[in-house]
Amino acid sequence: MPYAVDFKTVSTVGLESSPVADALAGLRANEARYFKNKYDHVFTVEPASKAKTAVEWVTRILKEDRDLVIASKPLEATMFEVEGIKMAYVFYESGLSVNVMYGIADGGKRAVGFKLSVGMDVPDELASRFKFATQKSKLAGTIRGSYFVIKGDY
Repeated sequence: MPYAVDFKTVSTVGLESSPVADALAGLRANEARYFKNKYDHVFTVEPASKAKTAVEWVTRILKEDRDLVIASKPLEATMFEVEGIKMAYVFYESGLSVNVMYGIADGGKRAVGFKLSVGMDVPDELASRFKFATQKSKLAGTIRGSYFVIKGDY
């Protein structure tokens, strides 16, 4: 059953097995607040085992576009469309969040973003390939993030 992420009362529901569950929950709530404020979209997630389409799509883009494989176990995922943009998120046990922003129209913006929860190290598979910038969030503390532009069609 999908879970509507509450950004007013941050919960670790679905993320309990992560060693940085509280920080990952804050990161997830930060995304929920963004989509509610910008698009009036309720950000819902479900266990990765039930969101196979989203997990597989993100995994395929990472592998085919940049030959990346995330070592951590996916815990939760979501996929939705807002204002002509297909979005997908996968939240991993390590505290990593991977999102895909894919403009549906030809020539639309298409990118993959990585966000690291407070308390986690940069995953080995990303450390030598990406530089991470920081931003502050009331819900997630200091977020370290990076991205790449998608080259292929998915």
